[in-house]
Amino acid sequence: MPGLGKRWYLRVAFFLSLWAVGLVWADALFAEEPARLKRGMVVTDHPEASRIGAAVLSEGGNAFDATVAVHFALAVAYPGAGNIGGGGFAVFRRPGGELGSLDFRERAPAAATRDMYLDAAGQVVPRLSLDGHLAVGVPGSVDGMVRLHRRFGSLPWTKLVQPAIDLARAGVELSVREARRLNRQREALLRLNSEPPYLVKPQGKWRPGERFYPLQLAKTLELIRDRGREGFYAGPTAELLVREMERGGGIISLADLEAYQAIWRRPLSLTYRGYRITSMPPPSSGGIALLQLLKGIEPFAPSKLGFNTSDTIHLMTELERRVYADRAAYLGDADFFPVPVTRLLDPAYIRKRMADIDPNRKSDSRQIGPGPMAVTESPETTHYSITDGAGNGISVTTTLNSSYGSRVVVAGAGFVLNNEMDDCRGQCHSPGQAHAQLHDPDHR
Repeated sequence: MPGLGKRWYLRVAFFLSLWAVGLVWADALFAEEPARLKRGMVVTDHPEASRIGAAVLSEGGNAFDATVAVHFALAVAYPGAGNIGGGGFAVFRRPGGELGSLDFRERAPAAATRDMYLDAAGQVVPRLSLDGHLAVGVPGSVDGMVRLHRRFGSLPWTKLVQPAIDLARAGVELSVREARRLNRQREALLRLNSEPPYLVKPQGKWRPGERFYPLQLAKTLELIRDRGREGFYAGPTAELLVREMERGGGIISLADLEAYQAIWRRPLSLTYRGYRITSMPPPSSGGIALLQLLKGIEPFAPSKLGFNTSDTIHLMTELERRVYADRAAYLGDADFFPVPVTRLLDPAYIRKRMADIDPNRKSDSRQIGPGPMAVTESPETTHYSITDGAGNGISVTTTLNSSYGSRVVVAGAGFVLNNEMDDCRGQCHSPGQAHAQLHDPDHR
């Protein structure tokens, strides 16, 4: 469109990317001058995780090495979303232009059933899929980090996990935000656990600047450091997790843990005003939503509307109404549901979907249905991005689903478990049923 410079395109793409991944800004306590790297970049939601990732790059590691170190550091320093008891997605680019993605989101246990959250009368039991042990899916984070390291890592695994262990033993200083969030969760954390977890202050409420010490988590990370995947999905950690399930009525078994496999997938790509945008495919909905938004805004002239004006916000809202209608109807786990990816990303389809936007009148969301198809996300999630001097780049979105997930902390192992089963309506599957869309070089 006339009058639109490429600088504005980048601003729009950046704004939409932030919306898509639900980026949460760190509070004033963490508003520090960023550390400087000669070659590379590490951006996370916690300064300790960023520091650890930057140190890995400075010591000769690549972006995938830094990803492993950052992920485990976030499990220690940012327990509301960083995790070893949850899952996530990774999208990466290698030197020479190779693109790829890894789906390490949680899986439904084999014993999961369609009606497991209904009472005898067939009514939904409030919060049963959100709070406590029955809400937990099989975690994928550790397997995901192992697979990334096996395929692309350059530094020893033990060296990458050790900084998180050191951080756990030294204790984590609470920010204003984290102290406030933990105090809000105090009652639930006490109610849902057989013993008070480290996230609960023994007496009174947490104050900013105080430290918590996840020492049980440090021991679990030592097992992961020494045994890799087997340090989590087998042996003492797996036994503690299953024992926790049995104590609270959960259904994850040792067989579920052993069967878990992250899946290498082919990422989605689309051209937006001359730029190639690459994002995560299903079961993530964020990639398709982001690409639909970018293509949807192309026929408009947002620079003429002004940044953050009512007209711009109106346009964005109308685009999002239509994208989310498609999301609700068509996006799920492509291993089990025929997600119409090609149709959803067809530029002609997107233009038609957005053609009835009225710049002077809002649409009624109740009247915005999905487009016709020939087919039968905050503080809860954290995102980090890493690049290195060799040309590797990776973006990872990881979560426990809700903030602090199920609020269950594995007794004796010290890590928070997800409540991803609440998000499994067509979007996650049983561990033994995964079908990789790309050849998996780690499969044995």
